[in-house]
Amino acid sequence: MIRRYGEPKLEGVSYTLRPGAYAILPRNGSLLLTHQAAPTSEFQLPGGGVDKGESTVAALHREVIEETGWRIAQPTFLHAFRRFVFMPDYDIWAEKICKIYVARPIRRLGPPTEVGHTAKWIRVEDATDCLRNPGDRAAINQYFGLNTREG
Repeated sequence: MIRRYGEPKLEGVSYTLRPGAYAILPRNGSLLLTHQAAPTSEFQLPGGGVDKGESTVAALHREVIEETGWRIAQPTFLHAFRRFVFMPDYDIWAEKICKIYVARPIRRLGPPTEVGHTAKWIRVEDATDCLRNPGDRAAINQYFGLNTREG
């Protein structure tokens, strides 16, 4: 069974299954995160939805470039979790299946191409305090063996 983070599934709500790929991108004691300005200002692991016909790893590469402007190498699967959320950009309730990978950021291509996103290097020790999503925090804790809040 896949672990759930965040709010439980609401009764009477129809959820759309949304697979996604997200990356932990460590480098020199810091992590490359994306800051999304809207609909809620928050730091996130870079990544997003897998498009129809697209592989999970291809989506990971595409999403990291869109949200950070960086090319990555050697993505390695860490774990997966699920979240039940409302996605205002799509006007849907989604059951998100979040696959977390660890990869090496190898080259900055330019600024993020996705509107409202900014790439930020955050010290590993500060990353879990920045991330609002408890599943993202748990992935960071697992990878680095940290004993910080999972929420």
